Amino acid sequence: MNSNYISNKVTAIITAAGKGTRMNSSINKQYLKIAGIPVLARTISVFESCSEVDDIILVVNESDINFCRHEIVEEFNFTKVISLVSGGAERQNSVYKGLCSIRDEKGIVLIHDGARPFVTNKNIVDCINAARAFGACGIGVRSKDTIKISDEKGFVQSTPDRNNLWSIQTPQGFMYDIIKSAHDKALQNGYIGTDDMVLVEKLGIPVKIVEGSYQNIKITTPEDLIMGESIISCQEK
Repeated sequence: MNSNYISNKVTAIITAAGKGTRMNSSINKQYLKIAGIPVLARTISVFESCSEVDDIILVVNESDINFCRHEIVEEFNFTKVISLVSGGAERQNSVYKGLCSIRDEKGIVLIHDGARPFVTNKNIVDCINAARAFGACGIGVRSKDTIKISDEKGFVQSTPDRNNLWSIQTPQGFMYDIIKSAHDKALQNGYIGTDDMVLVEKLGIPVKIVEGSYQNIKITTPEDLIMGESIISCQEK
């Protein structure tokens, strides 16, 4: 990759527009608290404190923008948050709206789930370095379980080699032009992917997997809140 082509600017898009229906809560999961601090605030704080991240764009539900600005950004004095963008119908639409608001179109873009508050500074820096080196990357951990591929009736068809299986997390990092082109193409084709990496894969561009952390969980269900409390308890010992 030609390093002269890449700006040093790093912008993190943090998506927090999901409804969190599996949480069975009237409050969006990003605003639920773990050890007294909202999930989203914990997530932003890691990017805020990372010296290699320049700007943060938050993508939230339109109805939550004022709440998020006052209760998260201003309350916790996050100075790197340059804009709050209203989300779209799907996560992919939300990310696209975030991409369209980026200032530096030659920099590196990190895309991260607002509901992953246990991302580490090392995860972020490793992702930035891999994005600069390879153009496209994502954090992941090797599968601990044996995975089976079944037919439509639920009978096993094959068992992939576990050594080649990864559970993909975020952040995922890209050169701006690569991820913007991938989203443009997906929009043109009406394709909705399960993450941003798959959109780049559709362009035929290799995507590097970077070793992440098993603690980098996504807060999705009530059980995840309990696990989050346990992670914090262990970190404080």
